[in-house]
Amino acid sequence: MDHDLPLADELAAVSARMSGLLLSRETVHTALTLVTSLMREALPGTAGAGVTLMDENGRKLTAAATDPVVEHLDGLQYELGEGPCLSAWEQSRSFRIDDIAREKRWQRWTSAARWSAMRSAMSAPLVAGGTALGAIKVYGHDPGTFGDRDQYLLTMFAAQAAILVANVRSLDNAGRFSDALAEQMRGRDVISMAKGIVMAREHVDEETAFSLLARGSHEENRKLRDLAGALVRSTTRRGR
Repeated sequence: MDHDLPLADELAAVSARMSGLLLSRETVHTALTLVTSLMREALPGTAGAGVTLMDENGRKLTAAATDPVVEHLDGLQYELGEGPCLSAWEQSRSFRIDDIAREKRWQRWTSAARWSAMRSAMSAPLVAGGTALGAIKVYGHDPGTFGDRDQYLLTMFAAQAAILVANVRSLDNAGRFSDALAEQMRGRDVISMAKGIVMAREHVDEETAFSLLARGSHEENRKLRDLAGALVRSTTRRGR
């Protein structure tokens, strides 16, 4: 990804790449592996990325990670019951650590984590439909790897990733009942992805983005889902 792009263009590119995943039939594990790869690509200086979710027994676990160090640092959070990723999930907001060795929050976790190769970290919640599904995180080797721009981009990335996670889970469940229901859910989430692209491009809120899509659907005499799908596919091609 071109890191000299304006922020709005970066957000649109992220939405486009995420949309490419949405339009394909992926398993949860495959989708999350691709998400972590996209995070590492989208945020300069990222040395590792991961996704934390809850398993069927209610235990938090790292569902995907780009590096064994990420799994180790996550494991310390689960073991100690504290850390930026868990706080992002519990409080539904993002957290940034500029230097793990000097961080005063989560002191038990930072005391253990400071001996790793990672010195910077950011975490953001995966929230879909008002429900926190988990959290995503990135780590950097150097202090001060991430800034305000990176934190905002990660937050927007998390919002798109949450849609993807919810969509894949819904498709997994819907597929057990009927292809028609699965297709209906896919159409709903394609529209959500299209809204994300419009929000990033036009600097508007979700309601305005939907209104713009609806107006375009009326003016072009096309179904809203068809218009949204065309926008997602065209942006995906430009974002590659």
